[in-house]
Formats: sequence, C-alpha cells, structure tokens
Amino acid sequence: MDKWLYRASIALVIVGLLVSIYMTIYKVTSNNSMCLGSGDCSTVNASRYSEVNGIPVAVIGVLGYLAILVVHYFENRNRFFKENSTLMIFGMALTGFLFTVWLIYVEIALLNALCPFCLTSQAAMTLIFIIAVIRLIKQPNS
Repeated sequence: MDKWLYRASIALVIVGLLVSIYMTIYKVTSNNSMCLGSGDCSTVNASRYSEVNGIPVAVIGVLGYLAILVVHYFENRNRFFKENSTLMIFGMALTGFLFTVWLIYVEIALLNALCPFCLTSQAAMTLIFIIAVIRLIKQPNS
C-alpha cells in the first residue's frame, strides 16, 4: 500500500466531509450569511437540483464521504477489507465522481452559478477518484 496515496485520499475525504457538513447546515438553516464569494451558493442551494427525492445533495455528500472514510479506516483491520477495500473505495469514488460531473453540468449549464463550497467538494471527489484509480492500478495481484 502506498502510504502517501492512502493519506492523501483520507485528507481529501475529510475536506469533502467538512464541506458537505457545512453545506448541510447551510441548506437546513438557509442562513445566507454562510454563503461566501459571489453569492452563487445561495442560487445553487435554493435550486430544485439541490435535493434528490427530498434529500439535500449535501447530506448525500456527507454519507458518501463517511462511507469512504469508514472503508479507509478498516482497510488494514481485517482480511475482508485488506482484500477488498481498494476496489470498494474505487467503486464509491467512481459513483461520487459521476455525480460530481452531473453537479458541475447543473451549475454551469442549467444554473449559471458556481458555488465555491460545491466546487471544493467536487474537486476533492475528483482527486479522490484519481487516487482510487491509481491505487487500484498499483494494487498487487493477490
């Protein structure tokens, strides 16, 4: 296991998790003073795309980042995770990345608004995905 990639992935997951928690609080409270920069995060946060079946996208982010963090935590704790965690993280990161691509499209093409917090989470998930691909490729064959 490449410790640098492992640690970088965990750091990015924590960044994404913190941003998602922040955006969940913002979504629940509708406190526009939490929106920094251009104010586009209020546009994104108030849009119909900010929820999936009534669940805020930020909550989905919290759950996704937590799931990836849990798998990282157990990665070297037992045989099942030692054998499967790299592929599990890749699968979750791929799902998160594809969702990220959709969200970027929504922000640019449909809303014409870029939320700095959303962009931070999207960048984190993209980098987590890239690291997951690298780790999967470098994984020794068992």
